[in-house]
Amino acid sequence: MTVRLQRQGATAVVTLDSPETRNAFTPALKDGLARAVADIVADREVRAVVITGAGGHFCAGGDLRGMAGGALAGAEGRLRMQTVNRWIRELVLLDRPVIAAVDGAAFGGGFSVALSADFVLATPRARFCMPFLKLGLVPDCGASYTLPRAVGVQRARELMLSAREVPAAEALALGIVMELHEPDALLARALALAASFAEAAPLAVSLLKRNVADAGALDAALDAEANAQALAFGTAEHRAAVQRFLDKLPPTFQWPTNP
Repeated sequence: MTVRLQRQGATAVVTLDSPETRNAFTPALKDGLARAVADIVADREVRAVVITGAGGHFCAGGDLRGMAGGALAGAEGRLRMQTVNRWIRELVLLDRPVIAAVDGAAFGGGFSVALSADFVLATPRARFCMPFLKLGLVPDCGASYTLPRAVGVQRARELMLSAREVPAAEALALGIVMELHEPDALLARALALAASFAEAAPLAVSLLKRNVADAGALDAALDAEANAQALAFGTAEHRAAVQRFLDKLPPTFQWPTNP
């Protein structure tokens, strides 16, 4: 089981549990997340959600071995993205608070999943990255909607175009992360925050989240991402970048360091 859904009182705890892949976005993990989100949406007894990862990592991002060979190009790639986008949309627009508890890597789609939460808590060893450009791809899973809303448009462009890693302290300063906690305290803090919403007025919480969100802009971003990623999956540059990764070679694109 790559995704575990458990209840702690009125809190649903979603754990990405494929430590051998650092909880990468394999088809099994994406299917597990889709089922977990659907179950949460249907369960009105759930008043808050915590998403975390097992094995010292949140989510390492895309399953690059599964991308090899350009199998996701064109209509197939768009269909795959639309399937993921359905549960990403449900998560971003969920009418109950969502808390991401991030330890270790939150890369690519894993970073996007963290950004879909209302609150991101992290450990000092957490790392965030949008590595898509190094793979000839574009950010997906709603990142083109959520990241600019978290850090502003200019900084979002920089993080996406540089494809650089963001350490936990910088993520806190940028507003990606709300709080930093030591690894042994992270989940307890996330659960305590989630449990507090059991006593909050559910309609007020729902209305507040709806007022802050922009469903139309999210839908437009998800559709644009699906179209763009389907095109990018079919490029020779993407195939070459994946092969370089599998061959343990550095990517050809490198953002210059700031002297």
